[in-house]
Amino acid sequence: MLLPIGDDNQGRNSTPFVVYIIVAINVFVFLVLQQATAGEAGAEFTYAYSVVPYEITHNVDLVAPVRVPGGPVIPQFPGPSPIWLTIFSSMFMHGGWMHILGNMLYLWIFGDNIEDNFGHAKFAIFYIVCGVAASFAQIFGDPNSPIPSLGASGAIAGVLGAYLIMFPKNRVRTLLPLGFLWTTIELPAVVVLGFWIVIQIFSQYTASIGHTRGGGVAYLAHIGGFACGLVLCFLFRRRNTRPSYYA
Repeated sequence: MLLPIGDDNQGRNSTPFVVYIIVAINVFVFLVLQQATAGEAGAEFTYAYSVVPYEITHNVDLVAPVRVPGGPVIPQFPGPSPIWLTIFSSMFMHGGWMHILGNMLYLWIFGDNIEDNFGHAKFAIFYIVCGVAASFAQIFGDPNSPIPSLGASGAIAGVLGAYLIMFPKNRVRTLLPLGFLWTTIELPAVVVLGFWIVIQIFSQYTASIGHTRGGGVAYLAHIGGFACGLVLCFLFRRRNTRPSYYA
């Protein structure tokens, strides 16, 4: 396991206001709308505003619990109207503390350099488009699934895809476990992010072989968002990208 904790910001010329705003929105939604209303109200909000593949492909808002064949009963609550708005609301919600902390850490580390190159407005558009692409990747993987998906992971995966193309040699400070000990090393971004996407692909493959959803992780969303970021960075980036550096 590689855990990034920082990267090379030499040459960054702007303050990543959009990254800060996205982090603030995610934290607000998690703490105020999901955690502060923990219990029945919090659960209703989370289920109602998560994206459910069946709801999108059938243009229907499920309001009664649905049993997954051979699995659990999934609660359902009335969502926004039109129901496809959950594609946007879901990318600002999280399923727990580790979920939001991990996502915000990756966005904080890798998002600023991408925003600096794209510019604030283009980065905001890029982030939303990658999040939408990630949701559709998950939906197309199982269009009749009643299982809700939520989280910023897909949109952030797009940021990682762009970073891999634009700054492959940037030094990334990484925590590396050595048994019971942890050490800090610097690796090129291509190694850290390449390792990340390989893990996503492998995890999706093993989940599909076992006909499971990978322990609740939407790996298809990660892969779809990452692929979208790889492609869109060629359209959004400025060509005078600063040089990147080896570890």
